[in-house]
Amino acid sequence: MLPASFAALVCPVCRGPLAAGSGARSLVCPAGHSFDAARQGYFNFLTGKGTVFEADSADMVASRFDFLSAGHYQGLAEAVADLAAPFLAGAGATVLDAGTGTGHYLRAVLDRVPAAAVGLDISKFALRRAARLNPEAVNLVGDVWQPLPLANDVVDVVTVVFAPRNAAEFARVLRPGGRLIVVTPRPGHLAEIAGQTGMLGIEPAKEERLAATLAGHFRAHPGRELDLALSLTPAAVANLALMGPAGHHLERDALAARVAALPSRTAASARFRISLFEPLALQEEPAVPGSM
Repeated sequence: MLPASFAALVCPVCRGPLAAGSGARSLVCPAGHSFDAARQGYFNFLTGKGTVFEADSADMVASRFDFLSAGHYQGLAEAVADLAAPFLAGAGATVLDAGTGTGHYLRAVLDRVPAAAVGLDISKFALRRAARLNPEAVNLVGDVWQPLPLANDVVDVVTVVFAPRNAAEFARVLRPGGRLIVVTPRPGHLAEIAGQTGMLGIEPAKEERLAATLAGHFRAHPGRELDLALSLTPAAVANLALMGPAGHHLERDALAARVAALPSRTAASARFRISLFEPLALQEEPAVPGSM
């Protein structure tokens, strides 16, 4: 019998139900499609052509793991867990962490309230870390822009922390009354170090764009803003630069030279918006962009 975290899954090839296979960590559907867990504990559910997005590299994932393990964003992880916990209190509750990365934010949720859990990410390097951090979850390499390998109406909370958002699929897998929690940066996020490190700036009208992408599938509930005052060593500044989207393009030697010139501690402000959404019932009118 599969653990509770596997109950929501469907075959990524034919959408049939999955059951335990002949191996200790094997999944199989009635059509015969089978999936074996990697040695590190995750399953690779990538099928078809795949995403147009570049998966995080091993170096980017290592930087993120080191930065988050140091606790710099622990306040954010706890805020996400606070918001998710009331919707995971019932028996059989399930959380999907889309873009789970190294699994740190999902870990905070599961430490707050035990639940069945699925962590999804496009990077196998990230899933290696996440599977070790969250062994009770089912950790999947998958593409958020493809149909999610979950049945309809089986998830109580979807968390998306600095990751892509597939509104239609999130709405499909969420149960009525479930919640989508989205974390995005606010203007001024890490402004003190962004220019020095080559980090990408915050897109204009990001909040309005978020509402527009979710319109037709979700309506907004009151969320919250969170500011964290950071005191960072040069190594932490480098990890912060490398762990995000800029890590795909940054020249490591040039970054190392820049952070070597920093003082022993650099103050920076991390500014987040934690948004909360509920899937629309079929008879409801679409949400109006900008109505958050």
